[in-house]
Amino acid sequence: MCEQTLDFQHLKARQRAIRDKFPQPLSLRVHRALSWLSRAEQESVDNDAKFIFLWVAFNAAYANDITDRQNFSERNLFQNFLGRLIDSDANKLLYELVWDQFSGAIRLMIDNQYVFQPFWDYHNGQITEEAWQLAFQNSKAATHRALGNMDTQKVMGVMFDRLYTLRNQLLHGGATWNSSVNRNQISQGADIMGRVVPIVIHLMMNDYQRVWGDACYPVVD
Repeated sequence: MCEQTLDFQHLKARQRAIRDKFPQPLSLRVHRALSWLSRAEQESVDNDAKFIFLWVAFNAAYANDITDRQNFSERNLFQNFLGRLIDSDANKLLYELVWDQFSGAIRLMIDNQYVFQPFWDYHNGQITEEAWQLAFQNSKAATHRALGNMDTQKVMGVMFDRLYTLRNQLLHGGATWNSSVNRNQISQGADIMGRVVPIVIHLMMNDYQRVWGDACYPVVD
């Protein structure tokens, strides 16, 4: 199956064909993620809504039921998840996505200060201007080294760190719907997530014997 066919319709057909083999937690993750992917694909104009639906689909796929959330940040959670995905990616779909399709968009996202959390920490009075600028330069330098080394996991990790800030802006009411001031990052974010999420679901289904962890909020009587 090539990346171009990784949409809801094809993934749902694949799920129906092999879901009897899935452990229950994976079956629930995939079912939920596909439902939100289907909703996201119905958005052809509203990129704010599309990005949110895609993030929920991604969250349904990766989130674990972790009891001690104070000592295990959500960012660390999906960084570890990305590592497992790359290990499962025998056909290098994520590699192709990063290096052949989205290298330019990823560079723009990484260089965008408005999706870099320390920039907002500075404006909220939590750190100094010098601190956020130094952190930004260090982050960009490290990412450009990773780009030079074609380190897929490192680049995707930084990309998702930026996307996570964008996610927080939307879900915590820190942005206006359809605002003109953040159209570039919203459009780029929706485009990237629209390609990443189907690959994530595909890889999890293909490697169904891997331990992906218990789903949050399991279905109970």
